[in-house]
This record gives sequence, C-alpha cells and structure tokens, in this order.
Amino acid sequence: MEGSVLVINCGSSSVKLALYSDQQSTIPTIDATAERLGSDEARLKISGDHDAEHSGYMDHAAALKTFVEEVGTYLSDLAGIGHRVVHGGESFAESVLIDSTTLAQLEETCRLAPLHNPMNLMGIRLCQELFADVPNVAVFDTAFHQSIPKENFLYGVPYDWYTEHQVRRYGFHGSSYRFISAEAGRRLECPADELNLIVAHLGNGCSACAIRQGRSVDSSMGLTPLEGLIMGTRSGDTDPGLINYMMENTGRSASELTNDLNRESGLKGLSGISNDMRTLLAEEASGNADAARAINAFCFRVARQLAALSCNLSSTDAVIFTGGIGEHAADIRRRILAAWRNIPFRLSSELNEKNGDDTGRISAQGAPLVLVIPTDEERMIAEDTYELVSQ
Repeated sequence: MEGSVLVINCGSSSVKLALYSDQQSTIPTIDATAERLGSDEARLKISGDHDAEHSGYMDHAAALKTFVEEVGTYLSDLAGIGHRVVHGGESFAESVLIDSTTLAQLEETCRLAPLHNPMNLMGIRLCQELFADVPNVAVFDTAFHQSIPKENFLYGVPYDWYTEHQVRRYGFHGSSYRFISAEAGRRLECPADELNLIVAHLGNGCSACAIRQGRSVDSSMGLTPLEGLIMGTRSGDTDPGLINYMMENTGRSASELTNDLNRESGLKGLSGISNDMRTLLAEEASGNADAARAINAFCFRVARQLAALSCNLSSTDAVIFTGGIGEHAADIRRRILAAWRNIPFRLSSELNEKNGDDTGRISAQGAPLVLVIPTDEERMIAEDTYELVSQ
C-alpha cells in the first residue's frame, strides 16, 4: 500500500508522534515528542528528516497543530493515522478502524482507564478535525492479552463484579509483547507460535507477561495499569485494604490516595529521589541508601513476578528483557536474575554489559537463555494501520 502513516500516542501531558513513509519502513522518517503540555514549560521537539523545536505554553491541540505546520509537506500522502489506546476492555480483541460505532464503544472504556483513555480519545478527535478525510485506527494495549484464560484473569471477588462491571485482569503493553514475540521467533529462527517466553517490559511503566506458543496467557497488570510490578511512579501490587486504612488514618479521600499510588509511589515514592532508574543507580553508587532501598525492592518484585508467571509454561525457551530499563540497565537485569534463586541463570558479563550479541543473548553458553530485545510499539501500530486501511 502506498502513502505514509502517522502514529500518535497521547498521554496526560505529552504526545509522541512517529511518521512512517511507506509500508516497508521499519524506522520512522520523522519523530516528535511534546512534553509538559498544559504548562509554560511545554516543549515540542521534532527530529529525523525534519528538525525543529518549539517551547512555551502549548496544550495537546496546539502541539499537534504546530507539528502539522512544521512537517506538512511530509503529510501530503497520509494514508492513515494509528492511535495507541491503552484500554480496550472486552470490546476490542484486535485493532479497529474508527467509525461512529467504535468511537462510542471507546467512550465506554474510559471508565476502565480514566487516566489514559480520555487522552487517547482526545488525540483521535484532534486528528479527525485536522485530517477529515484520513482514516484513523485504534490499536489497544489490552488486545494481545484477550487470549488469557478465565482462570487467570478472574479476581477472587463476587462473580457479578465481572459480569456486570467487567472487573478482571486485562494486561497492558500488548503491542510491545506482540512485537517481542514475533521478533524472538525471527532471532531464534523458530515460529513464534512454537515459543514459550517470559517477557519483562521494564520502563517508567513496568509489566511482565507469560507467552505460550505465541499467545499471552498471563500478565502482571490487571484491571488498570496500576497493578503488578513496582514502576517509576506507580506502586504496583498493594493490599486492597490499604486505601481504607489510609483514609481512616489521614482523612484523605480515595481519589487523593489513588493519585498517590499512580503518581507519587513506585521508585519515586520508595526513594524520595526520582522515578528515573538511571538517577537512582548513580545515587546508589555514591552511597545513597534511599536509592538502594528502591532498587532492591524493584528487582526482587520483578524476579518474584517472573517466577510466578513461569508456572504457566511447561518449559521456557527464553526470558526476555525489553523497555527502557530492560534494554539498557545491565546491572538491573543481573540483580533481577540473581533474585530468581531457583533457576540457574548465568549471564555473560561481556554480553550483558553491551546489551546482548546479534541475537540479543546475554546468558552464558549452556545456561537458560536470556535475551535483550528492543521493543517497537510504534512499528506495530503502523503495521496494523496499514493493514486495516488497505482493507
């Protein structure tokens, strides 16, 4: 199919964009990131075939319009626009072309992800205004995990919570896991649907997934992206009674405490320093015990979750690290595997330090296989957009 595809990921205060010139492109011709939107410190940086930078007050609409003004000549043959949508609920098991019906269904999913989906929908509506004749595609973080069996996705709560309110484990980072599964198959020269994998997607948001014969069968994230691993600012697993306990002891509301669990917890909350693993590793190296406390808790929780996910697989072909931390933090990978005590992992120090050989392998010869594979969620969104638009 001819024409370019624009990939858009709208966050609460940011927009990430990637323009692919044609269906065969694996690298975007133009990248852009707008951050701190809604404030005077907003900044839009465009790179690739067109370089530009803007700063000063911008909201999401202004940032997107500025991007279009800057790179308009590259958008003359735009065939489609692909949008990352965090939560698809049970309505969407695959990517879809957006029309009035799917837009109404997307509205319904906002109650499942009130911090994320409204921003994704805003990006869709902005594009419908700016590019009235260009089709839009929604690609869901949750879609890849629709293959998780019921015994794995149900919570131990009254069953009508699920039947009436869709309370269940959904899982996220689905585009990342789908890419990693296919890429692992390519690198290992084995069909993806024959591989059993344990994958850790570690970035500011963190999750882990068990993939059995190419299909997700379990995930650490749940009804929302708050469950599971310790993350940059998110708490991960906590006792559900914690909210009521803190309400009674602090007089704060449930919404205030939920905000703290999403934005003030995780590495940031445990360390009191930063949500950035690079900063914490530097602080730990200088003797900061607060940074060490956060890192140690993070590594153990990842190891415990990976071990738990492995019970879904009769055998594991590879453990894979991806995401910003997973791809670049050699010491974090080493510490996670050291904490997974019942598996005899042995890393090659040389390969781990350089983030893997040509196949991504960081494990020593003869030891259980461990890989580092960079993810490419944007490319998966572009591929789905090309496919749906061409139909």
